[in-house]
Order: sequence, then C-alpha cells, then structure tokens
Amino acid sequence: MQLDLQHIEKHFGPKHVLRDVCFTARSGAAFGLLGRNGAGKTTTLRILMNVFPADSGALTLDGRPLEPGAVRFGYLPEERGLYPKKKILDQLCYFAQLHGLSRREAVESTDRWLDRLGMAEYRNKRLDTLSKGNQQKIQLITALAHDPDIVILDEPFSGLDPVNAQLLKDVVMEEIHRGKLVLFSSHQMNYIEEFCTAIAILNGGRVVLAGDLKDIKRSYPRTRLVLRSPQAQALLAAYPDRCAPAGDDRVFFTLREPGEKQAVMAELSTRFDLDQLQVFEPSLNDIFVEYAQEQEADQ
Repeated sequence: MQLDLQHIEKHFGPKHVLRDVCFTARSGAAFGLLGRNGAGKTTTLRILMNVFPADSGALTLDGRPLEPGAVRFGYLPEERGLYPKKKILDQLCYFAQLHGLSRREAVESTDRWLDRLGMAEYRNKRLDTLSKGNQQKIQLITALAHDPDIVILDEPFSGLDPVNAQLLKDVVMEEIHRGKLVLFSSHQMNYIEEFCTAIAILNGGRVVLAGDLKDIKRSYPRTRLVLRSPQAQALLAAYPDRCAPAGDDRVFFTLREPGEKQAVMAELSTRFDLDQLQVFEPSLNDIFVEYAQEQEADQ
C-alpha cells in the first residue's frame, strides 16, 4: 500500500490549522509524523481516519481516493480511551466487533493478543485494577485485535518500563514485517529513529521537512568528524582551530572541505590512539530541534 496526503488544508473557524500538508507513507515500513504540541499532528491523523474531513486536498491509497471503510485503521491514542470499571475482555471484544469482527472472532483475537502481551491472567479483571503500563498494553490490543491495515501509534511507549517497552518494540516490528503501514507520532526521538524509515515534521501547520530519514541525514554537509580517544586533550591541543570538545573523550573535528576527509582520517589515525573515527551525522533529535523551532500558524 502507498498512502498519500496531498495538499491538505484545514480551518477551525478563523484558525488555519493545516496548510498544504503533503507526505507519503508505505506499507511494510514505519513513518514518523513529528511536531511540537499544536503543530497539527492530531488534526492530520483525525482527517486520515475520517473523524472529520479536510477543507481541501486529497487522501489516496495506491493512487485512488481513500474511501471510508476501504481499509481498517488501528489507533492507539496518546490519552487512554477505555472504560476503567468494565471487564477487560468485554470491552476489548466490544471494540473489535465495532471494527467488523464477529463475537467469536473478537474473543479469539483478544485472547491471542492478551497471551502475546503477557496479559492473559487479567482478561476478567477491571481495567482500573491494572498498572499504568499494563493499561497501555490493553489499549494497544484495541488498536491491533481487528487486524488493521494501517496502524497509528500516538506516544505508544508512554508509561512503559524497559521490559514492556521492549515487548512493544517486538510487536511493532512484527506488524511492520507483516506488511502493515505503521504511523508513529511521538516526542521520543530515539524510538522514531529506531523504527521509522521516513518522517515528516510539521511546524505551524506546514510540513517543513519530509522524506527518507537516511537521505535527510546524509543531506547535511559531511565536513565534520567525530572522534573518541583517550588522547582527546592532545587532539584539542594539536588542532586548536579545527577541534572542539564533545564530552566523554569525544572531539569534533571540522574539515576544510569534504574532499580532504580520507587524508585527514588517515593522518589522525596514524598520530593518535582512536577508539572511534567517523563522519558526524545529526541525530533525529538534532534535526527535529532545527526544524521545529517556534513558528506561528496563520490566524
């Protein structure tokens, strides 16, 4: 599947919330939709799921208009939307049936997912008897039990300890490998960087950066090296005009131009004891901070 958002516009009264939003996401991969609070992420996702329409623009799936009911969506919201006093099995089956499963199919799928997430012992418990992390796993089951084609995960790792975070990572990777189209929205850049092959950054209702994450990183000038060495101080002293400390025995070395990279790397590795020597690439966090600086949308 290829999902395209093309020139999406949205107003709420006089407020211009989305402006010419365009990006492409594909199945069998994870796509990161990023932005600060108020940038337009939630509005974009709600338009995609047909909660409300765009004012203009088009949503297409494999080149054809995306019709309501044409694909199954699974949505894990940032804020939990389950019933705290209801039995877990009953409400999970209820949500699965809303997505088209029969009662028997809903029970089978729910039990399978409860077992997969180590939650089978809680099937007849009330939701409010569970810890925050376990409630998040139950919420995840509502997004996956009906076998959706497109999975939307909004801050999915919120409240999870490292063990449960790893379990969720495994589940997400399984869904990606099954050919699902997975959309992430998160402020935890390490998870986006780990899962997503492509991203779009929203700022002030606009897409200010979109594309393959590796290509975006490689588009930055490759004129900076990062070195790790027990001789970091000697490096700084030998090249005071070209080096800067980076902490933890690391040093940034600035090339005069990309073409001297190989010669400089050979010189440095000959003169100094180096544990690390590579071209510096910005992290996704660096990129996000650069492109998500405060920017006001039109009012």
